Amino acid sequence: MRDSNCIFCKISGGEIPSKTIYEDEEFRVILDISPATKGHALILPKEHYANIYEMPEETAGHAMILAKKLAKHMTEALQCDGLNIMQNNGEAAGQTVFHYHMHLIPRYEQDGNADKLCWNHLELSQEELEEIHQKLSL
Repeated sequence: MRDSNCIFCKISGGEIPSKTIYEDEEFRVILDISPATKGHALILPKEHYANIYEMPEETAGHAMILAKKLAKHMTEALQCDGLNIMQNNGEAAGQTVFHYHMHLIPRYEQDGNADKLCWNHLELSQEELEEIHQKLSL
């Protein structure tokens, strides 16, 4: 199902032109029009899912397999020094377009973004770690 008001649905469906670098029946991969670095791409499912919580497990698995395939290809083709695979869920996590998408961001030693994908590290007590551990253990 697609959302007629979603820009990524329109792009993944071919209604809005994009610089597509890969496409199959399930995904379209495009160059980001506001890239962090040269070659920054987005993996877009053709079906609308607001975030990973809505996405079927099989589709999520396919997205990661595709990310691995493209990461290898992009690293070789662009001769980048590394590559970030990033995916945000919810506004608090930095999601700005509410259609699941995965960022593939080639990294270059001198790209000026080394500190842009980091966070401040917390110092937690053993008690706090144990509480979190108990909540998260399956």
